[in-house]
Amino acid sequence: MIPAIETGFEGVRLYPGLLSPATQNSLYQALLTAGARRDAYRPLMPRTARPWSITQFNLGPLGWVSDASGYRYQATHPVTGLAWPAMPPMLPRLWNALTGYPAPPECCLVNLYGDPKARMGLHQDRDEAALDAPVLSLSLGDTCVFRVGGFARRDASRSFKLASGDALIMGGASRLRFHGVDRVIPGTSRLLEGGGRWNLTLRRVSLPGEQGPQPGACQ
Repeated sequence: MIPAIETGFEGVRLYPGLLSPATQNSLYQALLTAGARRDAYRPLMPRTARPWSITQFNLGPLGWVSDASGYRYQATHPVTGLAWPAMPPMLPRLWNALTGYPAPPECCLVNLYGDPKARMGLHQDRDEAALDAPVLSLSLGDTCVFRVGGFARRDASRSFKLASGDALIMGGASRLRFHGVDRVIPGTSRLLEGGGRWNLTLRRVSLPGEQGPQPGACQ
């Protein structure tokens, strides 16, 4: 396996080029088959209901959603009402190999950056009960400028690039660091039809041995 490189943050591990071009394409095709492009929807900000600049899709038993009522995990697509598709088998295998966490991922959130102006503001991933589990991120398509900060939004931060095939883990002491995407650099990959960037984050939602939210339930 490709060794991780230092990022300057304890618990933030970057594996550049972990996924080969062939594996990237296989994963991309699996996501298309699952409906990631066809069934992607635009989330809304809580309270204001302002639309995000990206679209989203989920795989696995649970999906993370955002709308005017808030953030939550649920077992069904917020628009179609259907259960989320299963994760491609390679994703749980990668989770096991890279995280060593004693329970499988329950959610694979796919963020689709199709608009060249799309970005993701600094935020924390903290809607999970299993905060001891890391978040595993996989990049497909165009390179992005990824920013990592501290434990308050205004803390000092630094950025580095994530390219197609890179894997990033945020866990341990850095599990709740603020992070986001400053911008996507168009034309840096030919993987995705029409360009853009897709980011996959694998998450364990419930504590090992416990069951996550059921259809219609909120966390």
